[in-house]
Amino acid sequence: MKNLLVTGYRAHELNIFSQKHEGIVYIKKALTGKLEPLIEDGLEWVITPGQYGVDLWACEVVIALKALYPQLKLSIISAYSNPEEKWKDDKKAFYHEVLKGVDYYASVSNQPYNGIWQFTARDELLFRKTDGILLVYDEDAGEGSPKFFKEKALKKQQAEGYEYISISSEDIQSIADESTLYTEF
Repeated sequence: MKNLLVTGYRAHELNIFSQKHEGIVYIKKALTGKLEPLIEDGLEWVITPGQYGVDLWACEVVIALKALYPQLKLSIISAYSNPEEKWKDDKKAFYHEVLKGVDYYASVSNQPYNGIWQFTARDELLFRKTDGILLVYDEDAGEGSPKFFKEKALKKQQAEGYEYISISSEDIQSIADESTLYTEF
């Protein structure tokens, strides 16, 4: 696999409203654990929609991994121009900091948001340009925006052998439990 789409929940879908939330650390550890073996097997690009939540935390992980794997590249493909325009200042600052570590940035539409078609076009492009998806999603935890990515990925898997890799809330909880265990010693 050369190109991987990484996405998942938006921060608010996880009830995360601050970059200081302790859960982000465990989500990033889970992402790192899935990405490292893929990079060692030849992964070249991580591509994300760049929405506030798992997408941007994945970007932070990739930026950190680039120190160990300089061949790794990171791309954000947004649905429309200036997606952060209406975000609060702290989120905007975080987004702009992440953008500094991105190797390629583009938006599918050069206009501001004006319809769901922009998301549809973005998603079609993301699936067309990638060989697989790493999705942070857990059906048991309730539906959210990743549900649509899962459905598309599984259809593409059936038709073309597209790779589907997931991280569930149980995976993240187990990393948190292990981390807590080690800090108690």
